[in-house]
Amino acid sequence: MFEKYPATVKLRNLTDNIDDIVLTPERIERMCVESCGFKMIYSSERVNDDILEGLSCLAEESRAVEKMHAMQRGDVINTIEGYPSEDRPVLHTAMRDVFEETINSDKAHDATGLARKEIDKLKVFLEEIDTSEEFEELILVGIGGSDLGPRALYHALKAYQKPGRRVRFISNVDPDDAAAVMQETDITKALVVVVSKSGTTLETLTNEQLVKAKFVAAGLDITKHFVAVTGEGSPMDNSEKYRHCFYMWDYVGGRYSATSMVGGVMLGFAIGFENFMEVLKGAHDMDRTALNKNMFENPPLLSAMLGIWNRNFLKHQTVAIIPYSQALVRFTAHLQQCDMESNGKSIDKKGTPITYETGPIIWGEPGTNAQHSFYQLIHQGTTVVPVEFIGFSESQYNDDIELEGTTSQEKLLANLLAQSVALSVGKNSDNPNKVFSGNRPNRLILGKKLDPYSMGVLLAFYENKIAFQGFVWDINSFDQEGVQLGKVLANKIIDIFRDPSNDDFPLGKAMVSHLNY
Repeated sequence: MFEKYPATVKLRNLTDNIDDIVLTPERIERMCVESCGFKMIYSSERVNDDILEGLSCLAEESRAVEKMHAMQRGDVINTIEGYPSEDRPVLHTAMRDVFEETINSDKAHDATGLARKEIDKLKVFLEEIDTSEEFEELILVGIGGSDLGPRALYHALKAYQKPGRRVRFISNVDPDDAAAVMQETDITKALVVVVSKSGTTLETLTNEQLVKAKFVAAGLDITKHFVAVTGEGSPMDNSEKYRHCFYMWDYVGGRYSATSMVGGVMLGFAIGFENFMEVLKGAHDMDRTALNKNMFENPPLLSAMLGIWNRNFLKHQTVAIIPYSQALVRFTAHLQQCDMESNGKSIDKKGTPITYETGPIIWGEPGTNAQHSFYQLIHQGTTVVPVEFIGFSESQYNDDIELEGTTSQEKLLANLLAQSVALSVGKNSDNPNKVFSGNRPNRLILGKKLDPYSMGVLLAFYENKIAFQGFVWDINSFDQEGVQLGKVLANKIIDIFRDPSNDDFPLGKAMVSHLNY
C-alpha cells in the first residue's frame, strides 16, 4: 500500500536532484516546530520545501492522523486482515487521558475509567507506605516492556527522588542479575513489585521465586513485602500472595506501558504521586498534539515523516538517538525496544509481504561520552547515520561550576549544537583525512529542563512518532510475533535440561551437548 500512494512517486523523483543543504540562520529559524515546551529543529535534515510538501501529502494520503484518532478512541487496530492476530484496541493513551474527557468513545472512556481507578488505588497505597515509613527500597521484577520503560523513566527522574528512597531492577533471567541486586539490598526495608500482564512470564516468575527465597530465608512475611502488577484474573492476581494487586490490560502493550501501573507503582514510590501525575500530564498533552492534522504543528508526525524520508527515500538503515543528558542513559534502550519491536515488520496489514523498508535500527548512547566512542563513523564513515539529538537548557540538580567563563551545562550544550552543525556543513581540507562530507541528516529536540512533565512529553513524542510511521507503512505496530519463536524453542531446550534423555528436539540437544565440557 505504501508504494501506491501518489506522494511516494513525487518523493522518489525528488531524490534524484537533492542539492546540498546550506545551513543558514534563516533556515534554522524557519525549520522549527514547537509544542509542549519542546522545540524540534530540523534544519539539518536533507529536505527542502518540495520534499516537505511531498511528505505532508504522504501523511495525508496514508490518513496517518485519522489512524491516530482511531487508535486513541479505541478502534480495534491490532490486527492482520484475514489471519489470526491479537485483534484488540491499542489504548496506552487512555492510561494518561485522566485529566479531561478528550476522546468521545465508549472504549476510550471505559479504559480511562479503569485507569483512574488504578490511580486512585495507587494514591491510597502510597499514602499507606509513606505513613508507615517501613520501606526505603523497591525492587522491580519484570522484563521487556515491564523493565525498559520504567527503568528509563526512573533514571531520567532520579533527581526528583524522595529522600530515603531507592529503586533497583531485576530483569535478566541470568541469576547473576538478581544475585547482584539482592546483595546490595536491605530486604527488611524493601518492597518487591512483580510485573507480568499474563502472570506467566517465565523469566519474571523465575526471578520472583529467587527473590522470594531470600525473604523466606530471612523470616520475612512475603505478603507484606510483595506487590503484583498484572492482568485482572491472571495467576498473579492473588491477594493471599501479594500485599496489593494493581491491574493492567491487554490493550496496553508492554513497550507502551510505562505510564500505566507498570511504571506507576515504581515511580509513585520513587518520586511521589504528584510527580507521577506530572509524567502522565506531559504524555497526555503530547497525545493531544498528535491529533493535529497540520504536520507543521504536530512534532511527532513531522518527525515520523522525516524518518520515512531518510529510511525509504534516502535509504538510511539506522537512527542514532543521542541524549545530551546523562539522566537519559537508558532512554535510547527503551526506544530501541519500542521502535524495533513495533515496526520491525515485513508484512502489511493484509498479511502481504512488503517490498519497502520499514523500521530502522535504533541505537545510541548519551553525549558527550558518545563523542569519544562512535562519532568517528557518524562523521566520516561510509554509512550515513541520521541522528536525533536531545538536549535541555538547564541541568536537573543546578549543581554546576564555571570554568574559563562557562558552566558545565553550557559546555554540554555547546558540544550538542556543534555536533549538529558539523554533521550538516562538514569541512573541506587539502588533507583527505580531515575532510568531512557534511550533509549528514540530523535534528535537534530541545527542552528547557528534564522534569516529570517534560519526561512525559518526550516519552509520548516518541511513542506517537513510532505509531505514525507504522500507520504510513501500513503495518501492525502493536503485535510482536518476532519474539515468540525463540521463546517456544527455549522451552523445548528447558525440557532437555530437565530430562537429558529427551529426544523431541535434536537440534536443541546437540546445542546443549556443547555446554558439557
